[in-house]
Order: sequence, then C-alpha cells, then structure tokens
Amino acid sequence: MASVVHSAPKFASNEGVAEALSHSLGSMLAAAEEQHGEIVLTVERERIEDALRILRDDFNYQQLMEIAGVDYPQRPERFDVVYMLLSVTRNHRVMVKVTAAEDTPVPTVTTLWPNAGWLEREVFDMYGVLFEGNTDLRRILTDYGFEGHPQRKDFPLTGYVELRYSEEEKRVVYEPVELAQDLRQFDFMSPWEGADYILPGDEKAEGPPTVDEPKTTESPKQTGAGVKTDKKAAEHTKADPPAMEDKEDGE
Repeated sequence: MASVVHSAPKFASNEGVAEALSHSLGSMLAAAEEQHGEIVLTVERERIEDALRILRDDFNYQQLMEIAGVDYPQRPERFDVVYMLLSVTRNHRVMVKVTAAEDTPVPTVTTLWPNAGWLEREVFDMYGVLFEGNTDLRRILTDYGFEGHPQRKDFPLTGYVELRYSEEEKRVVYEPVELAQDLRQFDFMSPWEGADYILPGDEKAEGPPTVDEPKTTESPKQTGAGVKTDKKAAEHTKADPPAMEDKEDGE
C-alpha cells in the first residue's frame, strides 16, 4: 500500500514565524517570544482587534480556539487575556495576550469570530474582565445572582453561599456557607526542599537516637522457635494435608 504524504507536517516549525509576525504587527506589538514550543505575542490592549484581524487575514490563522484568563493580583493590570489561534492550512498555533485591570475593558473580537461571544463571557464570569462591544456579556458558567469571580486568586476557597435541595420548600435554596469544621491549612515539607522551620514534633528530638549496643538474637529460644514450639504447634494439627499423605508407587 502506498504511503500517504500530507501537505502539512505533524508539527509545523516556528522558524521565522515570530520575526514575520512582529514585522507585520509593528507598533501594536509589545513583545514576541517562544515559550514551550509556541509563539507568544503580547499586543497593546486597545489594538487587539486589529492585531487579530491581521493574523486571521494575512497569516491564515482562521480559527479562534480559546480565550483564557490569568490572574496576577500583585500587578496593577492583574489580568492576562490570552487568545489561542490555529491556522488549519499551515498547521500552526500562536498565542496572543493582552493585559487588563478590573476597570479597563478589552475590545471585543466578536466582530472577527462569532464564537468569541461565549469565550468572552467565560472570562468575564470567571475573572470579571470586561469586554467592550460585547452586547451579551452575561455570566455563563455560574448561577444567577452569583457573587464574585471564582478564578480570581483572592476568591475564598469556600465561596460565599452554598446550595441544597430543601424538602420543606421543594426547591433549591441558597444559604451562607457553614463548614462542619474550620478550613485547615496544611503545610507539608517538600520532598525536594527541606523546610526552614521546625515541623510540629521535631522540637522534641535533638538528634538521632543513640544505641550503645545493637540487639542481636543469639539462640532460637529468643525467637520463640525450636523443638518445643514445633511440638506445641503439632498438637492442634489433626492430620497432614492431602498433598503430604504418602502414596503408593503408580498412584
């Protein structure tokens, strides 16, 4: 059977891609680098729609596969909004990201890809990032009336409310979170890196235990084995197992 040769390689090369994209994007590009085998472009937030249009129309990145959010609370613009593009014809992927704060909207890209509407709603729901121009920016993953944005680093692990089905009211009810026990924080010592503090219990030991003379077994009597023990064990044995019974030759 003849082998099939595909027009696109299994993994397209990144050689020359960053340089070509950087030259085309020009002043709207803030940074370009290769991370983990993928090209990552950082563009100005106000120019994201123009940048993605160039990538779609001039470089054949036809599909918007995903929009993701990342939260860095220590930064003034704490959020990264990451767009993941795929070129079907070139078999190549590229990531484009912008930064945003809680009160700095990101221009919508629903004008380029209709599926961006739902993807932007996910980022808004999880992180609270606003998308200017999205006419349907509603929550999409959390429930109606949900408070906060659960993917933010400062969102409490327990949340604010819990829900359950009430047999009395025959409906789902919302109540303040009540834990059976306090949320405990566990701090385990890393197996690769020792802790720089004393773990609970370690303060009792000043060093390894010292043994003056190793304990050894000098005779069977010290182990509980021997003829006397064998006789006592045989008293409770009614008969040998079938496999140990003597058999005549030929049987």
